[in-house]
Amino acid sequence: MIRKDGRRPNELRPVRITPGYLPQAEGSVLIDMGNTSVLCAVTVEDRVPREYGMLPRSTNTRTPREQSARSGRTAEIQRLIGRSLRSIARLDLLGERTFVVDCDVIKADGGTRTAAITGAYVALAQALHTLVEKKAINTMPLRCAVAAVSAGVVDAMPLLDLNYDEDFRAALDFNVVMTEAGEFVEAQGTGESHPFTRAEMNDILDLCEAGIRKLFEAQRTALAEAGVILPAPAG
Repeated sequence: MIRKDGRRPNELRPVRITPGYLPQAEGSVLIDMGNTSVLCAVTVEDRVPREYGMLPRSTNTRTPREQSARSGRTAEIQRLIGRSLRSIARLDLLGERTFVVDCDVIKADGGTRTAAITGAYVALAQALHTLVEKKAINTMPLRCAVAAVSAGVVDAMPLLDLNYDEDFRAALDFNVVMTEAGEFVEAQGTGESHPFTRAEMNDILDLCEAGIRKLFEAQRTALAEAGVILPAPAG
């Protein structure tokens, strides 16, 4: 089967990861996967996040409540990106620092959250490399790479890296996050039109794992372009 955009069922969209896209940021990339583009930037702050909030009348004058315009979907994606990056970070080596990761979708044609995770890892690795070069930390606090991809069943055919049209028509829709050490961070699967079987899920996971392995190669190429060479994970 050849898809409308000319890809085979197990083929990723064209991937381009441009490191150092924002020279002011400690780490940044523009990641393009087909017609989806996400700008990822990492800011390093030498402090830990504030762990409390002030109630409106805890002081002599009223303190306004903090307002948040985040939708439920936005909050879910933020948590997913955070979990993905924490899964491969050596948190004990980071010190009392905050790493703020901004992922802004410039063009959306499906797979925005998975592209954000794949790009955010590269931006984070750049930021950490900068800290090592400045001797702010002694060693690279990353266990391995992490990347993500979508897959689904469209017209009874398992397909990798869904674009918007395919995602809209998918009977089964998955987002999979995996580390370079072969561990799954998350597998979000939904039967859109009917329940799915264990065999169907296994097929999707195999499809995603093969695709993510190719994304690791793209990440390494981008980091090498930025002068960041990381050792391959053990095993």
